Amino acid sequence: MLIDWFTVGAQVLNFIILVWLLKRFLYKPIVNAVDAREKRIAAELAAADAKQAEAQKERDDFEHKNEQFDQQRAALLAKATAEAKSERQRLLDEARAAADALATIRQETLSNDAHSLNQAISLKTRDEVFAIARKVLADLAGSSLEERMTEVFTRRLRELNGMAKESFTIALKTSAEPALVRGAFDLPAAQRSAIQTALNETCSADIHVRFETAPDLISGIELAANGQKVAWSIADYLMSLEKGVEELLKERDKPRAEPKPLGSQTKAIRP
Repeated sequence: MLIDWFTVGAQVLNFIILVWLLKRFLYKPIVNAVDAREKRIAAELAAADAKQAEAQKERDDFEHKNEQFDQQRAALLAKATAEAKSERQRLLDEARAAADALATIRQETLSNDAHSLNQAISLKTRDEVFAIARKVLADLAGSSLEERMTEVFTRRLRELNGMAKESFTIALKTSAEPALVRGAFDLPAAQRSAIQTALNETCSADIHVRFETAPDLISGIELAANGQKVAWSIADYLMSLEKGVEELLKERDKPRAEPKPLGSQTKAIRP
């Protein structure tokens, strides 16, 4: 069989041209397209990895911030709890102080009321006693209360003795001013003369005397000179009565004892 080399050469040339055309217009674009796709996929994967890394970083940041927020919240809660506790204690202390102050004021008010009542009872008692004394002296002795007090006072002057009489006499004689006689009433001339006479006899000298009315003595007479004093007053005899009234008020103001439980008061009954 004869070989047609022209045909063979033409077919080879056609094959080479076909291969070149395939490579030039088909294989190379496909390869380029595949390479481009691979690059694009690699870029997308890299971008995805970058986004995932960024997301992971953001997640870590969020968790860190969340931990910080939890810590801050716990710190703020602890601080608020401590402040609330401190404020509660302060309010309790203020309330306790206010209660103590109120109790003190109440106690002082009760004490002042008791003192005022005591004074009122004492003054009323004195007034009644003075009125009764005046009436009794007027009925029995035939003289006024003032006259009787002058007699008692002059007797007390004459009864001075010993060191008391000596110191009082020196005080009267060495005083640069007249002796002061203070009375709860305006002494009549006769009673003033009686006091002057008793002074002169007690001191064995003429004593200059100045008389003055002082209602605060409560029906009494007082002689003062150079720091020395001789006095007599019905109030002296009322001191025991006043003390008795004070004791009575104190007993009244004492809190009553609480009743004992019934069980503690039950006694065994003997057969």
